[in-house]
Order: sequence, then structure tokens, then C-alpha cells
Amino acid sequence: MKMRNLSIVWLLALLLAAFLTGSPARSAEDRNVILSTTTSTYDSGLLDVLIPIFEKETGYFVKPIAVGSGQAMAMGAKGEADVLLVHSPEAEKEFMAQDNGVNRRLVMHNDFVIVGPPSDPARVKGMTSAAKAMEAIAGKGALFVSRGDNSGTHAKELSLWKKAGIDPEGKKFYQQTGLGMGQTLSVASEKSAYTLTDRGTYLSLKKSLGLVILVEGDESLKNIYHVIEVNPKKFPKVNAAGGKAFADFMVSKEAQDVIRRFGVEKYGQPLFFPDAGKPERE
Repeated sequence: MKMRNLSIVWLLALLLAAFLTGSPARSAEDRNVILSTTTSTYDSGLLDVLIPIFEKETGYFVKPIAVGSGQAMAMGAKGEADVLLVHSPEAEKEFMAQDNGVNRRLVMHNDFVIVGPPSDPARVKGMTSAAKAMEAIAGKGALFVSRGDNSGTHAKELSLWKKAGIDPEGKKFYQQTGLGMGQTLSVASEKSAYTLTDRGTYLSLKKSLGLVILVEGDESLKNIYHVIEVNPKKFPKVNAAGGKAFADFMVSKEAQDVIRRFGVEKYGQPLFFPDAGKPERE
């Protein structure tokens, strides 16, 4: 009898919580949303601002897993995540073509920059072509540190080497960390090396780094983020409702306003630019 009374009390407590939050009662498992995302959204601190807002408004609890975009999509392709926030457009299109995801939506962009030591041994400062800068770095034999982790940043870097007509694999000047963006920037700083980074992560860590921005503004350095819900028809165990709720939040006016302001007060410029609802070509 006591056990039954406790169960009734527990059920009433759940219903009361749902009433107070305006959210339907959910089991603990249903409330958890697994977000597989890039290290840049995590290292920059953007998710530290957005996730609490989402959780407070919806009653969901987000479990962010920060890896490279390639790893994030690999998790999605196994049904091990509910929603993705990634920045590797070509790989994303393949992910969608394999029916691993649904409702891929544009969220925001920033840009990639080539950073390096202030001494700039390869003399790339001010170059308007990122590919030409990579060619100069290789020609000088100046140390370049790559993430080497199949991330969106790594994919962009490889595309620049290809455009420059250079295969850096196995070359003495080329070192791969296999680490996220923040850690790779730290390695590059310690070794006075060049690397490719998204601007947001660089600015958020700038004070602790001995690196400066040397190449920026090339159209090929644009860095675009999409949110993708993992396909519940292919992976029935995913939290489809939670994944959709988070994706909807990311493209909402509220989240887009947060993205627009994020970084301005601390760095004097936004770290990301909101793009929800815009045509992809823009």
C-alpha cells in the first residue's frame, strides 16, 4: 500500500512539474537530447549560452558531444545522436543522401582564417588567396599543424591544399594533431606553427595564444553551419521529438538573436552570424 501511495505521489509530482513548466511530462530518457556537434561551437562558448535557454524553455536536457564534423556525422549515421550541429557542407550532403538525416537547416556562419607566429616566416600576411598562402607555407617548409581529424575544418584545409596543387601528407613541415580546434591552436602556438582555424575559436582563445591572423577574407574561407535531425525512420531509437525541438530552437528568432550578439561585448565583434531562413546561396 505504501509503495502504491509513493507511486501516486511521484506521478502527481511529475504532472505538477509539467504544469509549471508548460511542458508535457516525459520520462527521464525522453528528456535527454544527444547533440553531436563541432568543437568550434563548444570551444567558443556559444553552446554554454544557448543550451541553458533551450533547457529552461522546453524541459529537455541536452548532452553535447563535441567532436569534428566527420565524427559527429558518423555518430548520426549509427543513430547514436538525436541532432547534429555541423559545418562540413559536402559531407552533410552525403549524410542526407544516405537518408541518415532529415530537415537540414541553415543556422549561421563565420569564417576560417590562417593564423601563425607574428614572425611569419612564410611571408603570407595580407595575402588575399588562402591557397596561395598554403603554397607559400609549403614552399618555405614552415611548420603547419593540421587537425587531421576529419572535421569540417580539416576538410576545408584539405580543399585548400588541393587548390594549391600540393599533397602535404608525409612532408616534414606537416604535422597532424588528431585533436579539436582549441587544442590544435595550443599546439600551433607552442610550436610557432601555422594552422587553419575558425575565427570564433581563435578569438575566444586569443589571449592564451602566441598566434596572429595572417590570411583572411578569401571567399573560399567561409564557414557555414547547419542543424540536422537524425532520421527517426532509419533509427527508431533516437529522440526525434527532442532532436526536432532543439533544431527548431536553433533557427528561432530568440536563438538567432543570441548568435547575433554573441562575442560582441567581449571581443568587439560577433563570433558567428545568424543565417536561419536565408537562401543557401547568400
